[in-house]
Amino acid sequence: MVKDLTDATFEQETATGVTFTDFWATWCGPCRMQSPVVEQLAEEMGDKVNFNKVDVDQNQETAAKFGIMSIPTMLIKKDGQVVESIVGYHSKEQLEAKLAPYI
Repeated sequence: MVKDLTDATFEQETATGVTFTDFWATWCGPCRMQSPVVEQLAEEMGDKVNFNKVDVDQNQETAAKFGIMSIPTMLIKKDGQVVESIVGYHSKEQLEAKLAPYI
């Protein structure tokens, strides 16, 4: 399951363990392509990684804090620290390879 996060919940929800957050917007074509890939990863890896998404139009504070200029941007955090920033559409295999070192 992919959890919707807000400016108010982001820090708490991504403070521990391995988290994967997809920063997106409803009007973004590549974001709509990325979303089913993230959903599939969440189904397969949800026991090891917490999957989240943040709508940048609704949660501009969090997007600004992490310097999100292009979407989709995905952040991988381990124990609250950003360890990977991935910009643009990526395949399931590419994202699995990015997550592998942290799980």
